[in-house]
Amino acid sequence: MKKSKIWLSSPHMGGEELKYIREAFDTNWIAPLGPNVSGFEKDLEEYNGHGCRVACLSSGTAAIHLALILSGVKRGDEVLCQSFTFSATANPIIYQGAKPIFIDSESDTWNMCPNHLEIAIKDKIAKGIKPKAIIVVHLYGMPAKIDKIQEISRKYNITLIEDAAEALGSTYKGRRCGTFGDFGVLSFNGNKIITTSGGGALVCQDEIVKKKAIFLSTQARDKAPHYQHSEIGFNYRMSNILAGIGRGQMEVLDKHIQLRRDNNKFYQDIFSNIEAINVFRELNDNYFSNHWLTCIEVKESIGKVSKEDIRLSLLEENIESRPLWKPMHLQPVFQKFDFYGEKVSEDLFKKGLCLPSGSNLTDEDRKRIQDVITKLIK
Repeated sequence: MKKSKIWLSSPHMGGEELKYIREAFDTNWIAPLGPNVSGFEKDLEEYNGHGCRVACLSSGTAAIHLALILSGVKRGDEVLCQSFTFSATANPIIYQGAKPIFIDSESDTWNMCPNHLEIAIKDKIAKGIKPKAIIVVHLYGMPAKIDKIQEISRKYNITLIEDAAEALGSTYKGRRCGTFGDFGVLSFNGNKIITTSGGGALVCQDEIVKKKAIFLSTQARDKAPHYQHSEIGFNYRMSNILAGIGRGQMEVLDKHIQLRRDNNKFYQDIFSNIEAINVFRELNDNYFSNHWLTCIEVKESIGKVSKEDIRLSLLEENIESRPLWKPMHLQPVFQKFDFYGEKVSEDLFKKGLCLPSGSNLTDEDRKRIQDVITKLIK
């Protein structure tokens, strides 16, 4: 008999989501606006703090796209983008007809290297092309060295966009990821730490920018009794139904974060005496990761077991794991664009593996995972 599937990161409902969905049905708010949308935005604003404003959208990708538009990015402009990420971070740059310039990661946070970022900026300015924006990612929930990157963005007066799609609830020096930049991006995809099935949000620094984002996300309709448009708009607003799921999920967000952090500790314990395997974790107390996914780096030059050995052994037992993101500068669709760095992200892709990390993992699930790994390592 085939064993039940253990997913990498599956949706985890808290139980109160139906209350908000039922309310939407009862009041006939089946639209891309309504009490749940404004309520979910308020919940996120209160959670993130620092006076940030939030516009709920159809996806995190939509949020990045609007952030670029609001940053004035146009055809022919260049945008500095973390290479070690999912393609949704880079794709909206192409939507705008702009050029992504990829920046390597640093080995300790796995996120954008501030040194290579500044080298790229200086080189581009020397060539007469000042980049329009920087997109940094808090990968797998781990905060980047966002204070250093923020300092560089201010030094050269370049808009900073934080892709915190994987980092809701993570903090750097006590401040929520997604609130440092000119814009922040959140995702509520089905595999994220909380979900609205599909959805995302744009974090803005003031109400004026939020209103502009909402205007663009609802087809840029001018104030008129008829349909009139002076700008190009998009169908990017979140529905009231999905926002209802989000409101219910907000009630269990902190619980889900703790459960994922417990998973990270579980893996740390498994690999504690194995020098060849490094479990991705915080550098120091400045970093607080939600550990959306727990990842390992298998140093094949030391150990006899490769990441692929682990992945295939888990797969044999119907347990999902996945290689780390393949860097954007190595992707066929992006290979023609400039890259600044060395081989940090490339090496991480070769050696790294994401392990099952859902907040709904059971003790039985963890035992199955541990049994497979222990047997393989021995």
